[in-house]
Amino acid sequence: MRVVMLCAMLTAFASARAEAAPAAVEKNVVYGMYSGLALLMDVYRPAKPNGAAIVAIQGSGWYVPMRYDAAPITSRTGVIAYAQSLAEAGYVVFAINHRAAPRFRFPAQIEDAQRAVRFIRAHAGDYRIDPNRIGAYGSSSGGHLASLLGTTDSPGDPANADPVERQPAKVRAVVALFPPTDLRTLRGERGLAHIALMGFLYQDPADRPPGAVREDETENIQYARASPVTHVTPDDAPMLLMHGDADDVVPIDQSTTLEAALKSAGVEVRFIRVPGGGHGENFRFAKNDPRLPDQYGETRRWFDAHL
Repeated sequence: MRVVMLCAMLTAFASARAEAAPAAVEKNVVYGMYSGLALLMDVYRPAKPNGAAIVAIQGSGWYVPMRYDAAPITSRTGVIAYAQSLAEAGYVVFAINHRAAPRFRFPAQIEDAQRAVRFIRAHAGDYRIDPNRIGAYGSSSGGHLASLLGTTDSPGDPANADPVERQPAKVRAVVALFPPTDLRTLRGERGLAHIALMGFLYQDPADRPPGAVREDETENIQYARASPVTHVTPDDAPMLLMHGDADDVVPIDQSTTLEAALKSAGVEVRFIRVPGGGHGENFRFAKNDPRLPDQYGETRRWFDAHL
């Protein structure tokens, strides 16, 4: 009897250890090549996969310095924390790097995010995931790209020689933290938002002196094309938006505008307003601040419900 009880206890202990086991991380997986430049991502493999996948995109102002020691955006603590949290919940998480300013401008960034989704679908069997259960998470500029993944129709090309490019790139659920969503209105902001937009859309901020705004048709089309709010249709992915009302980089109306557009189209959306929240990791609160929302729990629950 004692032996049976001991075996049962050891089995329960081993099960608890497995549930608590951290995700195995595969670093620098190549998901594409652009003119000889490798596109890299880190893959977080959970101990107990649930068959779904998340593309995770760290905010960076769409920018990475041009030097050999420049840290990849996948190394930043914000995206690592979310990737680990989601992997603990059973999701295979693909934290991606993408082409960025000042070397690359729009649409390079969203093309790379879409390439990542296509790659994941093409290799779904290798990662033991359902290709129809892919979501996207992102913060700031990463939230912008995640929102585009949920609103932009990007079917695969069945005639393409690359089997990855034959796959569609739209995701089924999105979580976006303080994302830019309507660049046509954000263009009027100054400070960090203005600098980031210039680099994102015009190759290098130095090419666009502060205050210099061309009001021609080409520029208006470019701003609209890069804005998730202009792509909203009834078949878009359900979205969870979180935004601080004290954000001085990306105003909170960027999220409320997208929320209104999604509701108008009949797309499920939930908006969490964070009182006093700023722009950045933990909404600029200390980790023990009671105003900090249950951001990881809310994210997991959203994906659990929609994937």
